[in-house]
Amino acid sequence: MSPKIKHLFLSIISGMALGISWPVDGLTVLVFTSLIPLLYLEDSIRNDDSNNKGIRIFGYSYLSFLIWNIITTWWLYNSTLFGMLFANLCNSLFYALIFILFYWAKSRLPFRSAYVFFISIWIAFEKLHLIWDFSWSWLNLGNVFSEKIYWIQWYEYTGAFGGSLWVLCINVWIFCLLKRYGFNSIKLLTKKLIAPLIAIALPIAFSLYLYQKVEIKNKKIEVITIQPNIDPYNSKYKLTNKDLLNQFFTQLKPHLKKSTDYVLAPETYFSEGYGEELISFQKSKIHNEIQKRLADFPNTQIISGIQFYDTYEDKYAPTLTSNYIRKNLWIEYYNSALSEQYQKDIEVYHKSKLVVGVENMPFKKILKPLLGEFLIDMGGTVASRMIQKKRSVFSHSFNQEKAAPVICWESIFGEFVTGYVNEGATFLAVISNDAWWGETPGHKQLISYTRLRAIENRRDIVRSANTGISAIIDARGEIIKKTRYDTKTLLTGNISSRSKLTFYTRYGDIIARWSILIAIIYFLLAASGRLKDKAI
Repeated sequence: MSPKIKHLFLSIISGMALGISWPVDGLTVLVFTSLIPLLYLEDSIRNDDSNNKGIRIFGYSYLSFLIWNIITTWWLYNSTLFGMLFANLCNSLFYALIFILFYWAKSRLPFRSAYVFFISIWIAFEKLHLIWDFSWSWLNLGNVFSEKIYWIQWYEYTGAFGGSLWVLCINVWIFCLLKRYGFNSIKLLTKKLIAPLIAIALPIAFSLYLYQKVEIKNKKIEVITIQPNIDPYNSKYKLTNKDLLNQFFTQLKPHLKKSTDYVLAPETYFSEGYGEELISFQKSKIHNEIQKRLADFPNTQIISGIQFYDTYEDKYAPTLTSNYIRKNLWIEYYNSALSEQYQKDIEVYHKSKLVVGVENMPFKKILKPLLGEFLIDMGGTVASRMIQKKRSVFSHSFNQEKAAPVICWESIFGEFVTGYVNEGATFLAVISNDAWWGETPGHKQLISYTRLRAIENRRDIVRSANTGISAIIDARGEIIKKTRYDTKTLLTGNISSRSKLTFYTRYGDIIARWSILIAIIYFLLAASGRLKDKAI
């Protein structure tokens, strides 16, 4: 086999192994070896006699990461071809840059230090991918275990970054053993591979122990989650908020009882036109009608998605997220969660993790002068949204519970969700609209990732999704009840109230923060060239 064919083969195998390992139907165990072909490729090119080593490593690694991205997130095409291409091409570029940075550092650091740098810079990038404007953290390695909840109950200590560290360490460890001992002595290699296999098995054993130790609490909170199954591309934005309210109570009426504590409706359920004016909502017809309907159910709190807006008269944009209407008139949109309870002031939370290119233009100060208000149309009003900087929770008047109003995309951000729990949330109320992706792995992966938040914070979750999957999830990440996709239905059930804070809830992404520090130290050492003579 020629070197070019060999390198192409290794690149493709690595990308396919990463993709095939991914939830929800993936062969998860593959992830522990998925990066080994790529590490072999880098080592092979480094030691061959051809030129342009860096360019070749970048090209082959880019191909690997592109295959991974396409296998796992091709379903973005259901919304927009541009969105799919943008996400997959850019995300692959970012990972390839990480890999080429590792290639550079390896020639300037001792062998072990180079691989420590590789692990730490990868995790540091995953953390960056959670917080910057180009956030697309769908493929953070710790997410790969979202269907293997019996393996990762220790996420209550480490969060999903513990999974990323686990995957990277095992891949590097096995690669180093294969490089050192090769296949000349299978017996010796087999003995050496026992240690990394134990390093896979021990965390799983510890997880099974933790699973049994999670306190089983009385499920005293009665919940109903609505799944209206409204087509967001055609039907949703033709309905008035009054129509939507009537449909809501018609669907709810046979199941609503005086003992019902919570009713959930999905993200942007009320989304007529520009939405409802935030400043005057308590005087609106919709609010008054909801109050009237709740008069017979004073114990019930409704949590629903809604689009709000504010208008401003000003010559210049009052905020970076303001949208121009006409001369001296600007509008601010909010993708919000609304809490309604009888004779109680409304509570509102504004979605704070926005979908890049849909609700938020990345690096708007730089790009807006070049592109204008360029956002991807996924139905309804296409515009920038205002965010809420600090998490807030919805308090119940009678049972003293506090619901965390997590809106759709926010549910994949681990440390972000701990902000609700640190504000006193006793359970997570996730409202979502996954209908943009159709019957593809997209909506399945999103609810699967949501299970990680239950484990990290040890909180029960109630999830309302427009077309599904709506679900009730317990604090161990077990899906207790769920709906079928693309079905108009609802779920009734009971969940537990929990107040204890996990280690991860208290301290968040410690692994990522340490990784950033280590990556910076090793980068500076590599850049200085002080250890270059020790590099192999």
